[in-house]
Amino acid sequence: MAEEKEALLVIDMSNDFVADKGGLTAGKAAQQIVPYLCDLVDQFHNEGKLIIFCMDAHETNDPHFKLWPPHNIKGSWGAELWGPLGEWYKQHHSEPNVLFLPKPEYDAFIGTNLDQILRVHHVTAVHLTGVCTDICDFLTAYGAYSRGYRTIAHATGMATFTGQHELFLKQMAAIFKTEIVHSDDGRISE
Repeated sequence: MAEEKEALLVIDMSNDFVADKGGLTAGKAAQQIVPYLCDLVDQFHNEGKLIIFCMDAHETNDPHFKLWPPHNIKGSWGAELWGPLGEWYKQHHSEPNVLFLPKPEYDAFIGTNLDQILRVHHVTAVHLTGVCTDICDFLTAYGAYSRGYRTIAHATGMATFTGQHELFLKQMAAIFKTEIVHSDDGRISE
């Protein structure tokens, strides 16, 4: 049997979603997952695995802004990767296994070439991290599952502003067969 190839998706870790003054921030909850994400990005990088920063990219008149405050407007400060993740990306962005993927929808597969990228790299398992657990992370888990990828959600590497973090991790496991990694005890649950 061929060795499974893995990719790490870091979803929406932008200034607008993470910074205290971001347009649609998860604030401290998102900031607290950054050390875990930095360690995970380093691990995947050291193992030569694919890392994709999937980021909302909106026009100023985007229909999303009927539901949400303006955020991640193309070319704005809010659309840039936040803090240490932004610094890491600046150092590694030219490497072939480090990609930045603008996305127009919650699910990182919709309106992008994410599926094609993963298939070109022969990826069979997708690790999910970032914000928000109950919106873009959840729907990207479905996008991966519906395309036949094994999905792994890193509970310590996800956050949200709604208080629905645990519920949506359980939903991912129950309906998308997502494996949930709990970093505090190394346990994977389904």
